[in-house]
Formats: sequence, structure tokens, C-alpha cells
Amino acid sequence: MNESTFAPGGGQPGLAEHAAGQPGEDAGTRLHAVGSVAVRTFEARQTADRDGDPAEHGLSYAEFPYGSYEDPDAEYEPDPEYAATLAPDAARQRRERVGPTGRPLPYFPIPAPLAEHGPAQIIAMCNQKGGVGKTTSTINLGAALAEYGRRVLLVDFDPQGALSVGLGVNPMELDVTVYNLLMERGMTADEVLLKTAVPGMDLLPSNIDLSAAEVQLVSEVARESALARALKPLLGDYDYIIIYCQPSLGLLTVNALTAAHSVIVPLECEFFALRGVALLTETIEKVCERLNPELRLDGILATMYDSRTVHSREVLARVVEAFGGHVFHTVIGRTVRFPETTVAGEPITTYATNSVGAAAYRQLAREVLARCPAE
Repeated sequence: MNESTFAPGGGQPGLAEHAAGQPGEDAGTRLHAVGSVAVRTFEARQTADRDGDPAEHGLSYAEFPYGSYEDPDAEYEPDPEYAATLAPDAARQRRERVGPTGRPLPYFPIPAPLAEHGPAQIIAMCNQKGGVGKTTSTINLGAALAEYGRRVLLVDFDPQGALSVGLGVNPMELDVTVYNLLMERGMTADEVLLKTAVPGMDLLPSNIDLSAAEVQLVSEVARESALARALKPLLGDYDYIIIYCQPSLGLLTVNALTAAHSVIVPLECEFFALRGVALLTETIEKVCERLNPELRLDGILATMYDSRTVHSREVLARVVEAFGGHVFHTVIGRTVRFPETTVAGEPITTYATNSVGAAAYRQLAREVLARCPAE
């Protein structure tokens, strides 16, 4: 599996021939020939940085060309595994160049490197229904953005601490968490921040202590803005801050929406998950009217999609019909790799770097960078 799967209609033609190269060509020449789809894996980039020999492992991130290189009139064949889970009608995909949502699939180029970082764009990963892929999407979107040179902070704002567990942190062993940052005067973010195994991605962890904050905040002045105040000193240090919300529409979630610039709604391609989206969008509208006029619905992300089932296809079609352009072109398919990454405590981009799931979240990262670029 490679990222060419997610170029318009399934990738650039002749990728295998370009990658093989011509006699006498070195690795750098071949990578330039392939263009923007020749993204090295996270592990290879780290090896190159350690050894200081980019020619052996490919170009460094800053040396990669970025932008559109595809030939829109060329023939192509989609990756077989991708086609099986997301695009069963390969002939239609080839003929019409459509994505899983049934719309023309845009090309999201590799983003340009940043000369400096901040101020951060704050994204709330929110859905009041549990089990829709919030944890997986938060971890892997953050890791993919970090791969593209963005500094990312993940905020675990769920008392269950699922995000922290997914990154290999035991919440019950933590002395200070985001709860202390939220409720204790004089507590600084540096005392709470944890470095993750992904370079450029940090974590504000959480545990069951955060459940007390929902009660304690009730009597506070400007209680809905407590998280925004806590995150304000960090805005200049990061390009993206992703807040992982608990599966409810309580005061903690309202705090996350008040602090955020935009909302991403992971939505399992299942009927009961679809029913709750209307209530969530109503809550977003109320927060926008009363607390945070800058808040916008950035996109609905279809997860756990399997086009081999009629139900998944019908749910995705209804979501696109109802929300139109608010639905991400990127669709996250089902794969056994995601549960495995939770046990391993690392993102799929490092655990199974060449898998369909890793390529999907890199595609999502590029789409997010296009939809809500950091200022």
C-alpha cells in the first residue's frame, strides 16, 4: 500500500515504473521523478535524520517537492486492498475519478515545510456517541500532521483517559493531569505536558480526576471558557491543538467547543451513529451563537466504512446528501490494524506505516491542512 492510492481516482500512473527508475539513476533522482507521492515512511525519515545520509534513505522532508504532479488524463489502477474496502467499483472509479463519497476526489498535495510555528489552530474531535473512532482519529491525525512537520498538541479531555491509554500512558499513575491545569491556580502546562514517541507531538493527559471538574466548574465565573484560558499560553508553541472530547454533550464538551476554532465529527457508518449528528450540530450552533462566534463545523469524517456492505454505503450516501461539502473526502475503512495499535500504544503511522489505515490518515492530514490551515 502506498500513498498514491489517495491521489485523484487512485494514484499516479506508472508509479511502479518511476519508483524502479532507470539504470544509472540515484535514489534522489527517482524520488523527484515520482513527485509528491514519494513520501518516505516515518521510520525511514528518522533513520535518515540519525545517519545524516539522506541519499541512502531518500530526501529529507524539507527537500521534498510539493504540489500537484498527477496527469489527470492518464489511466490508472487503484490499489487492490483499498479498492476492496473503499471503492468496490474500480471501473467507475477509473472512469469518473470519484472517491468513496461518490464525489470527484480532489488532490491534496504534500504541504510545504513551515519556517516558524504557531499560533495554533484548535480542533475539537467531538461526537456524543461512543465507539465512533474518536480516539483512533485523534491519535492518528495528530501523528500524520506531525509527520508533515507540524507541531501538534493532543488534549485528552475525557475522564476515561482513552487518548492517554492509546498513546501508551497509564492514567492511574499520573500525579498531574489536565484537571490540575484547569482547576489549580499557578499550575503551568509544562508541569503537565508529556512527550509522546512521535517527534513533534505532545500530550496533555487525563484520568478520572477530570470528572470532578464538571461539578466544580458549575460555580465558576465564565465556566465555559476554563479550557480556553488554560490553553492560551500554549498557542504560540504549536500549529495544531486537537481536543479529544468525552462522549457526551456536558460542560466539558462545551468547554472544548468554546476553546476550538473548528470541529471534526468522526461518524461511524452505521444508522444509530447517524441519528445523533443532528443533536451535535444543534449544540455546535448554540455554542457558536452564545459563546464562540468563530467556531465552525470543519467536517464530518466517515469511519469504520466497508463498502462491501449495503448498510455502510447507504449511511455514507445519506451523510453526503445531508451535509454535502462538510463531509471529508477522506474515508477511514475498517482494518484489524487499528485495534492492534491501541494495544501497542502508538499511532498506525508508526505501527503499520505502509498499511491502508496509515495512508488514509496521511490523506486526512493533507485534507485538514487544506481545510483549516494554521494561521
